[in-house]
Amino acid sequence: MSKQPLRKRATGRITLQDVANLAGVSPITVSRALRGERAVDPALTERVKEAAQKLGYVPDPAARALASRHGSHVAVLIPMLSNALFVDLLEAVQRSLRPAGYQTLIGITHYDPAEEEQLLREQLQHRPAGLLVTGLDRNEATRELIARSGVPCVHLMETSASPGVYSVGLSQSAAARALTKHLISSGRRRIAFAAAQLDPRTLQRLDGWRTEMAAHGLHDARLEWLNPAASSLAVGGLMFEQIIGQEPPIDAIFFCNDDLAQGALLAALRLGVKVPERVAIAGFNDLTGSDQMLPPLTTVRTPRAEIGTAAARMLLALMRAEPVATPSVDLGFEVVVRGSS
Repeated sequence: MSKQPLRKRATGRITLQDVANLAGVSPITVSRALRGERAVDPALTERVKEAAQKLGYVPDPAARALASRHGSHVAVLIPMLSNALFVDLLEAVQRSLRPAGYQTLIGITHYDPAEEEQLLREQLQHRPAGLLVTGLDRNEATRELIARSGVPCVHLMETSASPGVYSVGLSQSAAARALTKHLISSGRRRIAFAAAQLDPRTLQRLDGWRTEMAAHGLHDARLEWLNPAASSLAVGGLMFEQIIGQEPPIDAIFFCNDDLAQGALLAALRLGVKVPERVAIAGFNDLTGSDQMLPPLTTVRTPRAEIGTAAARMLLALMRAEPVATPSVDLGFEVVVRGSS
C-alpha cells in the first residue's frame, strides 16, 4: 500500500483521498468499493475497506450527494409505524439496501396527502438516490414532484399497469373478494364489512367485498360499517358491539385489518358471543398474534416482507440504470382459514 502522508481537512476529518492513498488506488475506486458496486474486484474492495477501517474513515453523505447529484440514501414514505405491516416491510427494505451501501430515510405520512407532499419536498432537498412510496393514490403535486425529480421510484403494496410506473404489491380488491368468497362458501349470507382508517387500500378491500357480495345477490348497504377513526383493537371491539346487535342478525364480519378483528374477538369473549357459531370473524394482513387468538383468526396473509425485498431490489436496478424486466410485480396473497370462521 502507498505510504503517502495523510492530508486531512481543516476540520481534521479523514478524506476519501486519504483512503485512496493508503490503499494505493484512485478516489473513484474507493467510492465504488465502499458503495458495494459489483464491478469492483472483491480483493480490491477488501483492501479499500481495510484502509478505511484503519484510518477511521466515515463517508460524508452531503459531499457524496454533491459529487454524484444523488446521495447514498433512499427515501421511504409509509403511512404509519404503529401497524406491524409497515414495520415488516421496512425491515425487509433495509436488509436489501444496506449491503448495497444505501441507508433509508423514513417519512411518516399519516395517510395525509398534504403531509406526504411536504415530506417528499423535504426529502428531495437531500438528493436521495431513490424513492419508495406506499400505494398509488396521491395528489397531483406529489405526482409532479416524483416525475420531475428524475429520482428512480418504486410504489409499494399496490400494482400498476401504467407505463413508466414501477410497483410491487398485490391486488387488495382480489384478496378481499377471495376472503368474502370463503365466508359465503361456509354458509354465511349476512356478511358485514367493518373498516376503520378508510385509506385507499381499505377502500379497495371494500370494493372487493361489494363485488363478491353483489355477484351472489347478497350485497346490502346496511352491512357496511365504515369508521374514519384510526384502526385499533379498541375500535374493533366497539364496532363489534355495534354490529352484533343489528337486525336482521349478522352471521359474519369481515374486518378490514387484523387489529380490528382481534379487538372484536376479545369483545366477543367478554360478551359471551360464540365465534364462529353465532358469528364468523375474519381479518386482513395476518398480523402478529392473530394465530394466537381464541379462536385463532381467519385472515388474508399479505407478503409485506417479500414486497419490501422485491421493491428494494427493483429500486437498486433502477438506481444502477439496469433494465427491469417486469415493472409491475404482483406477489399475491393467501386466505388463511382458522377457527374464527
